[in-house]
Amino acid sequence: MGPALEGIRVLDLSRALAGPYCTMMLGDMGAEIIKLEMPGTGDEARHYGPPFQEGESSYFLSVNRNKLSITLNLKDSRGKEIFRELAKKSDVLVENFRPGTMEELGLGYDSLKDLNPKLIYCAITGFGPKGPDSQRPGYDLIAQGMGGIMSVTGPIGGPPYRVGIAQADITAGMFAAYGIMVALFHRERSGQGQKVETSLFQSQIAQLTFQAGRFFATGESPKPQGNQHPLIAPYESFKTRDGHINIAVGNNALWSTFCKVMGLESYEKDPRFDTNPKRVQNRPALVEIIEERTVKFTTEELRKILDEAGIPNGPVWTVGEALTAPQTIALGMVQELGHPKAGRIKVTGIPVNLSSTPGSIRQPPPLLGQHTEEVLSRLLGMGQREIQELREKGVI
Repeated sequence: MGPALEGIRVLDLSRALAGPYCTMMLGDMGAEIIKLEMPGTGDEARHYGPPFQEGESSYFLSVNRNKLSITLNLKDSRGKEIFRELAKKSDVLVENFRPGTMEELGLGYDSLKDLNPKLIYCAITGFGPKGPDSQRPGYDLIAQGMGGIMSVTGPIGGPPYRVGIAQADITAGMFAAYGIMVALFHRERSGQGQKVETSLFQSQIAQLTFQAGRFFATGESPKPQGNQHPLIAPYESFKTRDGHINIAVGNNALWSTFCKVMGLESYEKDPRFDTNPKRVQNRPALVEIIEERTVKFTTEELRKILDEAGIPNGPVWTVGEALTAPQTIALGMVQELGHPKAGRIKVTGIPVNLSSTPGSIRQPPPLLGQHTEEVLSRLLGMGQREIQELREKGVI
């Protein structure tokens, strides 16, 4: 049996991160991804850097595997004709332009669905298709700030902090892939396509979850608490003799065990700490008591003690340590492949395992326009002379 999305063709007009992450997820599961880029410049992420690998942006390489790249000028009338022909032969279209851009080009969902009623059209924007901020440009930093995420991230009493990855972009891409899969499932039953919309801002609001619940319950906005869990204690980072360790004591049974193995038996029934709500309320005193013990051990010594007792814990690894950890390698979460220009490159692996229809990394990130001739000849039956004329006229 082939990969789960084998036979699904995706026309990918997206660039930067949210859209490309979405289409990479679909490509990993077997979909054919045709990445449509502007002649000459392409996806702006091709120019993000340094670092570059033999002139290729490491940023671009990280999210564009399993894709074919073609160049097409959508401002040209012939380019629009070619685009419509490709849309007729596609199952999914993904774009992340400002709302209204595709309509201005005459290529919006309402026109395309008449050409291909089965088409699933996914639009990823900064702030959604309606509302007072719908026309605002959407960037990860802006969405994290306006979505409330930055207000609860960072040290106690400190300034707001952006999450250290492009969290709004990535999660918007994941929500988009989720919406596309739901729409494909619906199409299997109904035969009809539909429009799927999500945004960076919506991805942030959706992830507020229990922090939103705290606001709804109290009317007060949560504040940054560093690495502390606002509702569970002890559940945070503690200093060790040579660094830090994360410890998560999620219930009273674990608290009892934790006290025994850490030599804190006298505090197990302490009226300040004998229930989780009390431990949360008296966190400063609790942290001081625990850290007086943890700093006596190295991180590895403490990990061994806590592991043997069944207490959830883990070190704070650098990116390099995480990517080279035995667990990472065992799960296949780092993959190496050959690139036509950059040589041997490494990319992160596929985080979802399917027992019967597993995904795979089959193709390296493409060069700009690398597959233009192949796609136009295979899907639209164009000959070399016609393709050369299009190239000379700047259509491709």
